[in-house]
Amino acid sequence: MGLDPVTPAPSRAGRNLPAAIAVGVALGAVILGSLYWHKFLFIFVVLAAALVAVDEVRRAFQAGGATVAREPLFAGTTAMLVAAYFGGPRALLMALALTVLATIFWRMPRGSHGFVRDITAGVFLIAYVPMLAGFAILLVRPASDGPERVVTFFLVTVASDVGGYVVGVLLGKHPMAPTISPKKSWEGFAGSTLACVGAGIASVVFLLDGDWWVGAIVGAAAVLMATVGDLAESMIKRDLGIKDMSNLLPGHGGIMDRLDSLLAVAPVVWLILYLLV
Repeated sequence: MGLDPVTPAPSRAGRNLPAAIAVGVALGAVILGSLYWHKFLFIFVVLAAALVAVDEVRRAFQAGGATVAREPLFAGTTAMLVAAYFGGPRALLMALALTVLATIFWRMPRGSHGFVRDITAGVFLIAYVPMLAGFAILLVRPASDGPERVVTFFLVTVASDVGGYVVGVLLGKHPMAPTISPKKSWEGFAGSTLACVGAGIASVVFLLDGDWWVGAIVGAAAVLMATVGDLAESMIKRDLGIKDMSNLLPGHGGIMDRLDSLLAVAPVVWLILYLLV
């Protein structure tokens, strides 16, 4: 009698860990390759991720009853990220305003029924994904150390995720927000904080030649925003009655399930580094 094949069980934190690690390493290689081959290519990496994330959230909203057109969202996302690279924060803000207007105008021919609902969902989506992703593009702009600023941003965010995951799995007993994200624990948050602050100090000192205390501020701010970003996306998914935005990335879910923390961390890290480094 033959034995049935054994299907790998998900980890205690609910992930297929080998698949998650493989996908994470592959994504990291693509990001580093774009940054250090020609940093202009980083725009295309962020744009590809942002477009997929926008469509994931758009389809999730549509399942929840709100209809947001793909065309102005895709055009606006592209315009916002390109504007951020070539024109900086002011150009990003102008592209944001034009994208909001385009979304409103595109919806108007469909009549007044559900107009406020659809436009509210569209404006939220524009601000949530492409606007916040624009700050990752702003990080890469400085000629002297743009790639290193982006690496710092990714390292602190990944450190928050990995530190929280490891400590949460091993020691997590006290839920942080059981009605929003049952697997998040205060012990995991402590692990995220230690890992994130350590990564911030190391990154700022060794990659950016900055002061250690600036790195500590970067790490502390990043762990707070990463946690907020993760919980915010969990709230959205619970409200819409879905587990993941999609199943595009094995072990991770959808692109948006990986961008939630990154999107929240990007503007804060950009601002701190802009002011202090």
